[in-house]
Formats: sequence, C-alpha cells, structure tokens
Amino acid sequence: MLKATFLGTGTSQGVPLIGCKCLICQSANPKDKRLRSSIKIEVDGQTLVIDSGPDFRQQMLRSGTEQLDALIFTHEHKDHIAGMDDIRAFNYINKKAIDVYASLQVQRALKREYQYIFADIKYPGIPEINLKTISKNESFLVQDTLVTPIEVFHYMLPVLGFRINDFTYITDANFIAEEEKQKIRGSKVLVLNALRNEKHISHYTLSEAIALAQELEVPEVYFTHISHQLGLHEDVTKELPQGIYLAYDGLEVKLDRRTV
Repeated sequence: MLKATFLGTGTSQGVPLIGCKCLICQSANPKDKRLRSSIKIEVDGQTLVIDSGPDFRQQMLRSGTEQLDALIFTHEHKDHIAGMDDIRAFNYINKKAIDVYASLQVQRALKREYQYIFADIKYPGIPEINLKTISKNESFLVQDTLVTPIEVFHYMLPVLGFRINDFTYITDANFIAEEEKQKIRGSKVLVLNALRNEKHISHYTLSEAIALAQELEVPEVYFTHISHQLGLHEDVTKELPQGIYLAYDGLEVKLDRRTV
C-alpha cells in the first residue's frame, strides 16, 4: 500500500496571496487555502517527503508527521527548498541523519543557501543530513523503495518528477520530452501542475494539463501547484473531465502496491 498526502497544493506565493482581495483569496472554503506544493509518501514502512518549501514546519505539524526517512527535491527554487532547516526536528525524534536526495544542480543551491550545514566546523544543533546524488538517468533506492526520476522542464530549467510504484508526481513543468513520458505511462495515479487558465511561460495551464493527462491515459489524475487565478475549487472541479481532480491540502490518495 502507498499513501500520498498532499501537504501543500499552492503555487510559489500560496493561496491566499498576501494582501489580495480576490474571490478566491477571500474564500471561506478550506480547499481554497493552499500552502506551497509538497507531498508526503508513505510506502514500505517509511515516510518520504518531496520538497520542503517555506511552509514545511507548518505542514509537518498539520499532518502530524513524526517520522521522516528521506527528503527528495524536484528543483532548487525557493518555494521548494526554503524549509529544509526544519528537518533537524526529525534528527532529534528519529535519532539519525536524514537522507536528502538531490541533483547536482540542486545540491549547489542547497550548499549556497545552507552553508552552515556543509561547513567543516559544525555548529551544535544544525540539521544532520546524508546528501545523495540523483539524476534523470538512473532510478534509485530509498531503502527498499525504487524511485524513478522523470526530467521535465520549467521553461528552461530542468526539474525532476518522480515515479514510485504506480504513483507519479510532477510539479513545475510546461514541457516533457517523449522519452520521459514513457516513464509515466502505466501509472495508476498522476499528480501534475496546473497553474491557471491563462498561458504561462513555465507552467502548464489547466487545459494543457488536462490534454497531457488524457494523452498519457492515466486513470486517476490530480492537479497541484495551483494559483488563485485558476478559480474557486468547487467551480473548477465541476468542469473537469472524469478521472481528473483538483488536489487540495490534506487530501490523501491510496493505491495498492504494484504487482510485477
């Protein structure tokens, strides 16, 4: 059994935006309140989190997460790495360093943003991590769980999505090459970014995300990395094709482990 919990489903500024008085930002529906995008995967007796943005601490508290076995990064933008310092709570709880999986490009950003973690002389109480290198070219194991990276492009920036068993998670994309799409095909569940209705330089629009989901023929699809420009959760949901849904913070998705 794999369980995925959406820790956050919002874009880089979250929803509501600071100071915004639009209908979406003023909505009383909790499904219209979106922290920065992140997801928790519980599989094979372990807990993996993909991306630790600025809301990481709040997400861990809200979800009641008490175990963290691995942190996996999609890319180096601030809304995906800004909360990594708070993994030190799990160093204390779990009595171990946390395995952090990142591409070389992301590692450069982590070392720049968190110099104190990588310093030769360690200040007491800093996060303890085991930094592990990943790339689009090779699947990797998190203990006994196989994770397959999928390269997507966020305008010109390469970003990694991940397939775990029959669950695929992709955020911050507006182009996926055909050879990378092949890694997605056959998934039972796909999570994909759908920012808004209007064209965007580096994100799929709602219509583009729907078209891609239908092209890949994944039976169950959830959209994430949503901005306030997309519309009210309930209104957008009514217009979506069968098998396609808007994710929301706190949503849990379960699927049986793939049989080979």
